[in-house]
Amino acid sequence: MNAARGQVLIVDDHANQRAQLRGMLEDEGLGVTDRSDAAAALAAIERERFDAAVLDVNMPGMDGLTALMRVVEIDPALAVVIVTGESLIQQAREAVIKLGAFDLLAKMPEPDELIGVVRQAMELTRTRRRVPAPVAGEGADLGIVGRSAAIAALVEAVRRIAPSSGRVLILGENGSGKELVAAAIHALSKRASGPLVKLNCAALPRDLVESELFGYERGAFSGATQAKKGRLELADQGTLFLDEIGDLSLDAQAKLLRAIETGEAERLGGTRSTRFDVRVIAATNKDLAGEIEAGAFRQDLFYRLNVLPITVPPLRERRGDVPLLAEHFLATFCAAEGQPAKTLNAEAQALLEEYAWPGNVRELKNLMERAAILVPGDTVSAEDLAPWLEMLPAGGEQVGLRGEIEKREADAIRKALEGAHWNVTQAAAGLGIDRTNLHRKMRKYGIARR
Repeated sequence: MNAARGQVLIVDDHANQRAQLRGMLEDEGLGVTDRSDAAAALAAIERERFDAAVLDVNMPGMDGLTALMRVVEIDPALAVVIVTGESLIQQAREAVIKLGAFDLLAKMPEPDELIGVVRQAMELTRTRRRVPAPVAGEGADLGIVGRSAAIAALVEAVRRIAPSSGRVLILGENGSGKELVAAAIHALSKRASGPLVKLNCAALPRDLVESELFGYERGAFSGATQAKKGRLELADQGTLFLDEIGDLSLDAQAKLLRAIETGEAERLGGTRSTRFDVRVIAATNKDLAGEIEAGAFRQDLFYRLNVLPITVPPLRERRGDVPLLAEHFLATFCAAEGQPAKTLNAEAQALLEEYAWPGNVRELKNLMERAAILVPGDTVSAEDLAPWLEMLPAGGEQVGLRGEIEKREADAIRKALEGAHWNVTQAAAGLGIDRTNLHRKMRKYGIARR
């Protein structure tokens, strides 16, 4: 391993392809870890710190795109490069980037191409890990950005809940900031000087979650060459954050319930219990009441965890915070990338406020990172952002500000073409764009000479 120059994780079920990718990167002096399946890769990401990951799409068991979404949950800073043998790379690239990938390469990439993209991915990972905590709004000291009534209520709840010793259940959609809220509760608690230990229950295969939660003794199973403490032991005198608790298996739920009730746990393969003093904060995006009714979640565990419930509002319910968050992220990424400062014009801010944000704050953060790097000049416009936002299904009609922007653009193009007697070169010059771009927009809006 060459930690100084960077560590890359390769995930591919074909041994010869892993070997080829490893050779290309090791020839550049990079450290390489490889895994043959997504489950083993996710476990590695939980335990180790990587600067980039190269992930194959088509693998048995968990496919690469499902694994990508899990990686985003485990380590949002880690830049992932997807490789695929399928055609239509450009269309696929847009899809995987929307899911959180850094880039997409055709298999098997040329050495220079692979190395260039991986180095860019590594730099992005390091940049993300240098990004400072947000500092705006009522929850500035907690890293919570926003001035809306919803955020004010959230911050008030955090400040009220944190000093107590009660267990907390955080409810909210993916990407809404549940982990940030858990960190804020820990920071304001009486356990702030103790560790904050995290475990994402959805990011690991079910047969590994118990060993991570409770630890194991040497020889407990194949590959257990030495004893390992579980997250409960590691969090002693501090806080254990169990993200996506709704994905915990029923067996693990039963063992967690007993550990919470007794304050002690037994490592896998062990014969004695270890005591611990831990405050548990759990989070989920699932309807646990529905899970209980379906027999997928224990009611008694729910009652133990749901002592102090707190709900993180989705971004669409705090639209007034969107420009504040966007400007913060944009300024942060411009500074981190060494780019000149950029601002959002009024139309861009209005467009962002109106957007539904299915990916919540995480999606907005990724969008502003892209704008910081790719938008030229010092102003980001609605036209810059609209192509990157989630589009309606084919045949759907755009509404609101974005729809109005596209309607005006289509009208302007049609008028320019009519004024130029449908001479595309002349119309493009009049619009200040090149012919290729004009042809693309004509296809997009279905504009053709009648």
